[in-house]
Amino acid sequence: MRLNQRAVFNFQLTHLESKSRKKMDVPKDQMSILLDCGLYNSAQMLGCFLVSSTSASNDTNSHLKAENLALHGDALFRDKEYRRAIFAYKQALQYHKIVPKVTATIRSSLSASNRSSSPNSVNASAINENEVKFKIASCHCAIKENRAALAEMETIPTKARNLQMNLLMGKLYRYSKHTRPAIVCYKECLRQCPFVLEAITSLAELGVLAKDIISLFPQTPSRSAKPPFDQFDSSHWMQCYVEAQCCIASNDYKGGLELFSELLQRFPNNVHILLELAKVEAIVGKTNEAIMNFEKVRTIDPYVVTYMDEYAMLLKQKSDQLKLNKLVHDLLNLDPARPEVFVALSVLCEKKDDRAALINIEKSIRIDERHVTGHIVKGNLLLSMNQPEAAVVAFRSAQALRADLRSYQGLVPSYLALSKPKEALCAAREAMKAMPQSAKALKLVGDVYASGPSGREKAKKFYESALRLEPGYLGGALALAELHVMEGRNYEAVTLLERYLKDWADDSLHVKLAQVFAATNMLQDSLSHYQAALRVNPLNEAAKKGLERLEKQMKGVDPDAPEEEDDNDGDDAEGDADETDA
Repeated sequence: MRLNQRAVFNFQLTHLESKSRKKMDVPKDQMSILLDCGLYNSAQMLGCFLVSSTSASNDTNSHLKAENLALHGDALFRDKEYRRAIFAYKQALQYHKIVPKVTATIRSSLSASNRSSSPNSVNASAINENEVKFKIASCHCAIKENRAALAEMETIPTKARNLQMNLLMGKLYRYSKHTRPAIVCYKECLRQCPFVLEAITSLAELGVLAKDIISLFPQTPSRSAKPPFDQFDSSHWMQCYVEAQCCIASNDYKGGLELFSELLQRFPNNVHILLELAKVEAIVGKTNEAIMNFEKVRTIDPYVVTYMDEYAMLLKQKSDQLKLNKLVHDLLNLDPARPEVFVALSVLCEKKDDRAALINIEKSIRIDERHVTGHIVKGNLLLSMNQPEAAVVAFRSAQALRADLRSYQGLVPSYLALSKPKEALCAAREAMKAMPQSAKALKLVGDVYASGPSGREKAKKFYESALRLEPGYLGGALALAELHVMEGRNYEAVTLLERYLKDWADDSLHVKLAQVFAATNMLQDSLSHYQAALRVNPLNEAAKKGLERLEKQMKGVDPDAPEEEDDNDGDDAEGDADETDA
């Protein structure tokens, strides 16, 4: 009984002391105002006063200490001081769990005396334990400590997870390659809100069928029932979006392009759809269409960074140095912390300085190791630097994240450069299995067979199959023409390529024709095609070098002979000597 009386007395004394110090305390509402205004640095400095307040130092005020620490953690989190935020949040949880032994007695005593407690009394703590754990996990994610983030999130009961929590859980499970629980979390997101497009894309990439994703959406209600959400007019385009993402994820690029084009008709100038469309066009080699859509995006919204590294790769392919320079300049001014910026910078550096290009691509991967384009660009760069073994590692890293056509297109030549035709054929057949309706996958198999004299007949069949599947596939036509030349069938090569001139104003097509004509000593025809290639693309390096070589041939000079030193060097030296004597 004496213990209970003492506890009540101690609490009352603490309560009176807190009243007398009330004017000196830091008001929490001012912290909230600073946070709402985005003044995070000021908020986190004020938080230092809040957590050291004497009114929160008593053991009986552990709930208040927890609230103050959680608020201070919020300020640190938003000020991007993630480790300090984690420390503050964990301290908040520790104080939240402290329940003074006398609490129950004090509450009953106050109830009996009919006293109303002040905001600083022993009311239950206002912090939400699960919300604080979510914030701790978010801090871990920000500093790329995904395992620690996942461990923290798993302590939150399944039923207590909200939309944000489920989305983060889905990402973390996916990063750790736990596919099934990731799918469960993403599905739960769509049950809570069918418009989480990020969850739709993730489910598609994890191999979930379109019909299974669509089944998660609220169904059209009966006439008497009230709709669960008021956007039923959106059901058609949402289904179309799901099907498009599933097509892309399963490497059905043709189907994906058709569905995205349909969506674009309904939502003209939709930046997101234009970007998705351009990215797929870039992957399948529709370079001009992709460039046009990327430029349209930049006209609508000049501050977009997403997929701009893909655009940079296309500009480099077209040798459009002016536009590439401007793009990289713009991106560096927009957000130099994004991986796309350093991929674009690497692409810009590649021609002049391979080492600088490699440094920049490594920076992009350090910023986001899951950025697929970064790994693909790294692989192509290493292959061009005659490091095929390292290139294989880069392309395999890209595949592990999301296998698309370009990772296979990098793997096959990398293995061939390593004199590993079996591995190259395995990768090509893997591509063909993943993309059974892709002419480009068939071409890859043909490329492997074409690498050795004994396989050229098989290569010819695969190239022809690719062209039957996609008659307008210029890459297949160029490969088959090259095979014809290797086999001495120059006439067939010319006939094949001239058929494509009707529909393709492409510089690479003119270059290939010029090379074939030069090989058959038809120099005037070769000249006209090199000139045509440069009219289409004045920056085409292959056309420039070819034309320079051809001009030597036409003058009767051996283009492979080493260049002679300038005959006037001796005269210049004598002149210098005369000047010195004078």
